[in-house]
Amino acid sequence: MHHIDGSSLTHLSTFLVRLDDAGIAYQLTSVREGAVMVQIAVPGERWEIEFFPDRPIEAEVFRGSGSIEGPEVIEKLLSTHGS
Repeated sequence: MHHIDGSSLTHLSTFLVRLDDAGIAYQLTSVREGAVMVQIAVPGERWEIEFFPDRPIEAEVFRGSGSIEGPEVIEKLLSTHGS
């Protein structure tokens, strides 16, 4: 098991303060051992920022097309991505 070192924890803490100061809501989660992921949803985008104990921060941004679909898309999504 990895533990976030002081430097990683400082970067994470600083980033969370910046989000708070900007009024941007976020959720903390972990999907990889030893890492902390900050998930952010803003209009038209979703961000995933991951902080690791032993490597650089990774940031991924997902942008929406801006189109809004009806309930029929739910079945398509489930059939495409479900098991």
